[in-house]
Amino acid sequence: MPKLKTNKSASKRFKKTKSGKFKRTSSFSRHLMTSKSPKRRRNFRRGGSVSETDMVNVRGMLPYS
Repeated sequence: MPKLKTNKSASKRFKKTKSGKFKRTSSFSRHLMTSKSPKRRRNFRRGGSVSETDMVNVRGMLPYS
């Protein structure tokens, strides 16, 4: 059976936790920060976890994680 390829963009975006979930960073936090409130900018620092509905897709992109 051939080896599976890892999706390189997904490997840079997601990290697997010990419990088997995937960590992710917040979106909309790269530029144009002056129009966003300080509370909103502060909350961008918090990461999150991938939702259960997207977990199947992320696992498929990262077969060896």
